[in-house]
Amino acid sequence: MKRKLSALLCGALALSLALSACGGSASSAPAASAAGSTAASAPAAATGDKTKLTLGTGGTTGTYYAVGGVMATVLNDKLGLSNLTVTSTGASKANIQLVDDGEAQLATVQNDVMYYAYKGTDLFAEEGAYDSFGTVACLYDETCQVVALADKGINSIADLKGKSVSVGDAGSGVEFNARQILAAYGLDIEKDIKKVNASFGDSAESMKDGKIDAAFVTAGAPTTAVVDLSTAKSIKILEIDDEHADKLMKEYPFYTKATIPSGTYTGQDADVKTVSVQATLIASMDVPEDVIYDLCKTMFDNLDALQSGHDKFKELNPEDAVAGASTPFHPGAEKYFKEIGALK
Repeated sequence: MKRKLSALLCGALALSLALSACGGSASSAPAASAAGSTAASAPAAATGDKTKLTLGTGGTTGTYYAVGGVMATVLNDKLGLSNLTVTSTGASKANIQLVDDGEAQLATVQNDVMYYAYKGTDLFAEEGAYDSFGTVACLYDETCQVVALADKGINSIADLKGKSVSVGDAGSGVEFNARQILAAYGLDIEKDIKKVNASFGDSAESMKDGKIDAAFVTAGAPTTAVVDLSTAKSIKILEIDDEHADKLMKEYPFYTKATIPSGTYTGQDADVKTVSVQATLIASMDVPEDVIYDLCKTMFDNLDALQSGHDKFKELNPEDAVAGASTPFHPGAEKYFKEIGALK
């Protein structure tokens, strides 16, 4: 393992929220616990008769954290071999480092970021490849949305040439999505647009003020910043057609085709084709096969309850759970999906 976690990342575990089993058996975990930065580096720690699995998510106001909390609340009294503890983290890249360092055994990450980690490219070019994790399941879409002001004469991604375009925070997964999508249309992110690095919220405010013409947003749709923008300004969501989507998917296996339904945003009167990456559950390869198999089976056996807890679980099904996998599966997940016929 790389063991390259900074003190800052380790300290993030002190923000954890423990959501543990509420069953009444003697082996049940306590109602609440704290996961500190001194978490064991072994694959997992025993909690009664169960294995304790720390699940790295994201910020406390984000979707990863909320989805993780629902998983723990719904599944902990149903899992036979493990118990989930949810922790707030710095999201995808930090989560891969936490899993590699043994501070977390499970994590939610974007499947493009985990691909970069597995290959040692892009966001992970300096530190090199990670092979300490495996895919458990793709959970839901994080849609690549290319948003333009309607009065700027931008009708396609090719029309972004020469325009002022936000591509997300510097070095973010969104910036790499923008780089790849622009390249599919023959545009260079450094030469052919006036590149601006800004968060989704700041991008929306700049578009309201007319300071930029368009923005790349990779997030579940509808996205709050874009909803707010569409109520203030007339916008156009740019299409990524099948030809360009196929080109992207051939070069980057983490992309899948997606549709932004009509009416998602104010003034959007037609479906828009695009691509998406996937919010994906990963696990340390140190976690035993039977523990991850039991987690997968319990998750799909209780899908209705998960869906009642958070709308994002309505996108979860066995076929899509394997379709966007960008790295090899954990053996326990592979066994489960082969057993139900979702993997060959």
